[in-house]
Amino acid sequence: MSKVRVRFAPSPTGPLHIGGVRTALFNYLFAKKHEGDFILRIEDTDQNRYVEGAEAYIVEALNWCGIPFDEGPGKDKGFGPYRQSERKHLYEQYALALIEKGHAYYAFDTSETLDYHRKDHEAKGKTFIYNWHNREKLSNSLSLSSAEVKQKIDAGEHYVIRFKSPKDQKLILQDAIRGEITIDTNILDDKILFKSDGMPTYHLANIVDDHLMEITHVIRGEEWLPSLALHQLLYDAFEWKAPQFAHLPLIMKPVGKGKLSKRDGEKGGFPVFPLQWNDATGYRESGYFPETVVNFLALLGWNPGTEKELFSLEELIESFSLERINKSGARFDPEKTKWFNHQYLQQKSNSELATLFIKVEGDNHAEVKDSDPDYTQKVVSLIKERAHFVSEFWELCSFFFVPPSEYNEKAFKKQFKPDTPVILQDVSEQIASVENFTSANIESTIKDWIAQKELSFGKVMGPLRLSLVGDLKGPHLFDIIEMIGKEDTLARIERAISKS
Repeated sequence: MSKVRVRFAPSPTGPLHIGGVRTALFNYLFAKKHEGDFILRIEDTDQNRYVEGAEAYIVEALNWCGIPFDEGPGKDKGFGPYRQSERKHLYEQYALALIEKGHAYYAFDTSETLDYHRKDHEAKGKTFIYNWHNREKLSNSLSLSSAEVKQKIDAGEHYVIRFKSPKDQKLILQDAIRGEITIDTNILDDKILFKSDGMPTYHLANIVDDHLMEITHVIRGEEWLPSLALHQLLYDAFEWKAPQFAHLPLIMKPVGKGKLSKRDGEKGGFPVFPLQWNDATGYRESGYFPETVVNFLALLGWNPGTEKELFSLEELIESFSLERINKSGARFDPEKTKWFNHQYLQQKSNSELATLFIKVEGDNHAEVKDSDPDYTQKVVSLIKERAHFVSEFWELCSFFFVPPSEYNEKAFKKQFKPDTPVILQDVSEQIASVENFTSANIESTIKDWIAQKELSFGKVMGPLRLSLVGDLKGPHLFDIIEMIGKEDTLARIERAISKS
């Protein structure tokens, strides 16, 4: 097999949807699995829909995910340029070559004429399709003489070049995911390939660019499956070898029906873009790690064949194959994405998480920013198991940095009995007596005292935790006492007693 070359070819018409990121990822994994090239091509032939900043967003998103392209804008490896708008001088010759071969023709029909035919067909309960059954009755180079065609072109009349779909043929197509597909060419319309303004349509530019860039495999979304017949016919018409096609299943809504959209994210409170775009928050800004995004996207439509769920990028490359991609759509599960982020958060070192914590919360909480790095790392080690995101750390550990300013009202009423202040005063004296102030020593002292006094643990531990934390939450209580220190512990207990 020749060297594998795949391409991700988005249009710069807005932010990159998470489904597009998955397409890029599958192309990247396949390329790296076979030691091939991953190419980024910007398909910007539709200048009316071009959005400033979209291309830079695409590049940044790929880099953030850790799946950078090998070739593309700014990385020319001899197959550029990689923006279709910069390649438009190439396409006309190929459109004309198809006319010469009898596989395409000039069409001069006005939009008014075509609209009339559509409405006329609708009135008769039919659908207007521009193809073999009516093309010789319309205004094109199949129904006009050569002289008439030349006259129209010389007069500057607007025209398009249409592909001449074959009649009465059974087209056998091969897809790496869906297997053999049979198409009756009689149902195909004669797609426009080229316009008189000098710009190709997607179909022509796509095929020509894939050929010139020596693309071996086209891995793209299911929405392009209806175009497969035309693309194969174009390869046949040019007498070029077609790449291997693979059409990925859709990413479905969390409810399982319909394609995942931006509206689903807005409604469900989860991102559908990798990075922030205007007012739409991305996965990066929501606190997800790039490893998380890559991992959960890989499992949307691809099955490794095992129960394994956590994969590094290297493991994905090693395991990936087109044969294990499902045909049916993959349901998006927002809660599962959080689970993945939780797993990756646990894998990170306390030092890295502490640095991220300071970065995320440092501007809002000076206590975090100014604290001793070793202290912050130990705090993180105690609370990270309860977190899905670094942004949740402050809520989980604020009491390590500042005494509680208020108490959970419901818990306080339930835990603080008439004798609680006296018990807490005695606990305070026990804590004050501990010389080697470690979690283990403090715990041993308090538990021995509880046993000696024949008290229930609930009578002591609940009020004590409320005094130190402000709520019935947090890690091991005696770890908290060791961390905040004797002086702060005693002050917090005294304050809680005064509030009772």
